[in-house]
Amino acid sequence: MKVGTDHSLLRRFQEGQQDAATALYLRYAKRLQALAKKQTAQALSPRFDPEDVVQSVFRTFFRRASEGCYEVPVGEELWQLLLVLALNKIRTLAVHHRAQKRDAGRTVGNVESGEAVGVTEDAIPYETMRMLVQDLIATMPAPQDRMLQLRIEGHEIAEIASLTSRSKRTVERTLQNFRQHLNKLIDEDQ
Repeated sequence: MKVGTDHSLLRRFQEGQQDAATALYLRYAKRLQALAKKQTAQALSPRFDPEDVVQSVFRTFFRRASEGCYEVPVGEELWQLLLVLALNKIRTLAVHHRAQKRDAGRTVGNVESGEAVGVTEDAIPYETMRMLVQDLIATMPAPQDRMLQLRIEGHEIAEIASLTSRSKRTVERTLQNFRQHLNKLIDEDQ
């Protein structure tokens, strides 16, 4: 099987070459499954399987890609797009399974001990955002990644500038650019 960049594979898929779809699936399926497993709240894990999420993500992706909705710049990856699709699928499934009559929060986890397995409403969105931010930080070059991590840990601008040997203005600009990039991703998702 011929393997290429995400850009070339997407282009080949859109031209009707099904081996490109297989290559994209093989490239990202395990990663998406690990993400889905990690992001699925314990109370919801009996309700849907991470593999269901992966299949749904790829079904949506390939349908929309065949319609020409997605474009991958040369040298870029599809991971961030697939990540957002997966997180949205998980969130949608969680909402569905927490609906009044299907409320997974009412499911008893350990019948012998009488413990009920519950999930707070804020846990999934918080964890989703945390993972998205961590994935974005991982793509940043040094020392920008360190600046962002230090800010998340609660360090002040002056302290970050000192620790990274950069000016305060550089730190501020890095943080602002990151916020804009994150806002753009959120806006695109909505």
